[in-house]
Amino acid sequence: MKQKRDLYLCITCLLLAFLLTMAGQKQSEEALASRIAPEILRFHVLANSNSSKDQQLKLKVRSMLLDTIYEDLGENATLEETKTYITDHQGLMEEKAESYMADQGYEYPAHIELTDCYFPTKTYGDMVFPNGMYEAVRVEIGKAEGRNWWCVLYPPLCFTDSTYAVVPDSSKHILEEVLGEDDYLALHKGPKVKVNLRLKFPQVIKEVLEK
Repeated sequence: MKQKRDLYLCITCLLLAFLLTMAGQKQSEEALASRIAPEILRFHVLANSNSSKDQQLKLKVRSMLLDTIYEDLGENATLEETKTYITDHQGLMEEKAESYMADQGYEYPAHIELTDCYFPTKTYGDMVFPNGMYEAVRVEIGKAEGRNWWCVLYPPLCFTDSTYAVVPDSSKHILEEVLGEDDYLALHKGPKVKVNLRLKFPQVIKEVLEK
């Protein structure tokens, strides 16, 4: 009986240690997100639906809007200038998006606004942005019920093909300046390895009882 009790105690301690480690990591990531969020502007596009056509349209509208924003703002726009541009050109961008979609054969409305959104952990090139609440340019196409697409609008980290994207040095320089060295390095560590822990309690308990 003492052997069984010791085994149960050991398993319980291991489980508690694992849960505490995960909770600590989550708190650390949430704290990092809250510190960097005021210096970052995300970009969030929601498709009308999950149909292949609507998803393809979402990507086309995304690229058109990003090209327009970056071309109008230039390379040296600040965060506040980017926000001001979005606010001042909201109606014009909505009209341009709707006109573009009409040319593609879709009569969907477009709604664009600056708002706070929750973002999951996301990798851009060799940088990882933690999950949390961020201010974002939110683009809703039609019913906005389809899968979404997101990136970082400021500093410019929006890639149309992010599979093997490399963050531009200019964007890294901006991030390091506005975030500080410690938070910048925290983003630059690369994807965290996820450990899948499988606890087979039924099998373990059965083996112990059979001894």
